Amino acid sequence: MGILWTIIIGLIAGIVAKLILPNSGGPSGFVMTAVLGIVGAFVATFLGQALGWYAAGEGAGLIGAIVGAVIVLFVWGAFMRRRA
Repeated sequence: MGILWTIIIGLIAGIVAKLILPNSGGPSGFVMTAVLGIVGAFVATFLGQALGWYAAGEGAGLIGAIVGAVIVLFVWGAFMRRRA
């Protein structure tokens, strides 16, 4: 259930992250936004567990997933600007 919950939260987090940073040069489209949010949720879960904020097996909450998605979106935009 933990991975499924992380994916669902990640979908919501991806949409919110795109609303926070709309012109960041990140991926466009619903599918890529969803993938961005899922990756952000997994990043937030990993970082939270590494820092001791979450117990083993516990996923990031909505706020943590949004922060993770914003970080992933920012890094994606910086990488794409550097490539261009």
